[in-house]
Amino acid sequence: MLTRAEKSWILYDVGNSAYSLIVVTAILPIYFKATVAPDLAPADSTAYWGYANGLAALILALISPLIGTLADCAGMKKRLFALFFAVGVATTALLALPGPGGWLVCLLLFVISRIGWGGSSLFYDSFLCDVSPHDRMHDVSSRGYAYGYIGSTLPFVAILAWVFLSAADGIPAPIAQASFVLSALWWALFTLPMLRHVEQRHARPAGPHPLRDSLRQLVRTMREAALHRNAFLFLLAYFFYIDGVDTVIAMAAAYGIDAGLGAATLAGAILMIQIVAFPCALLYGRYAARHAARPLIFLAIAVYLLITLIAFFLPDVTDAELRAGLFWLLSFLVATSMGGIQALSRSLFARLIPPDRSAEFFGLYNIMGRLAAILGPFLMGLVGSLAGHSRWGTIPLALLFIAGALLLRLIKEPVSITNEMSA
Repeated sequence: MLTRAEKSWILYDVGNSAYSLIVVTAILPIYFKATVAPDLAPADSTAYWGYANGLAALILALISPLIGTLADCAGMKKRLFALFFAVGVATTALLALPGPGGWLVCLLLFVISRIGWGGSSLFYDSFLCDVSPHDRMHDVSSRGYAYGYIGSTLPFVAILAWVFLSAADGIPAPIAQASFVLSALWWALFTLPMLRHVEQRHARPAGPHPLRDSLRQLVRTMREAALHRNAFLFLLAYFFYIDGVDTVIAMAAAYGIDAGLGAATLAGAILMIQIVAFPCALLYGRYAARHAARPLIFLAIAVYLLITLIAFFLPDVTDAELRAGLFWLLSFLVATSMGGIQALSRSLFARLIPPDRSAEFFGLYNIMGRLAAILGPFLMGLVGSLAGHSRWGTIPLALLFIAGALLLRLIKEPVSITNEMSA
């Protein structure tokens, strides 16, 4: 049975996953290319979208160590979580304002909203150490991703139904704008249980100068990070393979448009991903709870390598129906492993770190995730722009997955609580 704190923690994933689906993956990329920036060349608008994702990730990478260390002070984690959550929700709703030609304002609001989303996610991830014991972390983390995927489909289905009833070609601007407001409201609604029932259990005492103390602690953490060998090696491996995962999520819709796919195909495939990802994430978590997480992460990396291979050859397919079918296959492959690799990465790292320094270490975890989110979209956008087509951006993604797998081989996964605490 899940505790009330665990249920509340999981519900936050239901709320913020709607942002990830509607804003990052599905509606905003299509709206940005078709409505806000129609005068830009397709390769350039895709590149700018990639640069915006990279800029948000860079800012998060720069601030994550400090805010993570500060959050480990008693009473600070929840306050910082609420602050970043509020900024994210507000700017998500404001995405409804930019119209044709307002692509720069649109990207600016998107960057701020993604900083709010990413910052609140940092603290959310670190709360896993507060809500769940070690032997339940893989299961609880996987449930968060699983219910997040299926829960986020509800507002997305409502948006798709509205588009269908409008009988419009593509996604009409008023519906896209309304979807951003709906995403913000959904995110806020499912955050209320988290704000009410989840508390910081592991913390260090807050001194009279918490910011100064946090800066000193950050310096100590950076010096000590290499001493936690498993956690340090995991962070290096995570940097590379999560780079490819995040890039696929952020760039899929824009890449599909460049490959000649219609908005209906993209939206339907993305919906299928959310539905299939629900049981797959649960299966990943249940297997890892009984056996081990690392072999499943290797499996997910192998699936993503296959995805990059198919994506590279997708634009060569001249038959429209076959091209759409291959994109559906790509989407299905993403769905089988997307939640599993993210959930097990989070819970495996949580089992490798001291719980009273969870936000501090998840600040480093967040750095790797955000730096990776800079590199992947930037490389895909830059290589695609230079080569004249986004397909060439899939090549560096494959290399990132391979590098992550090689580093992951060096990690010794904890097999007991005793080992975990000494790792």
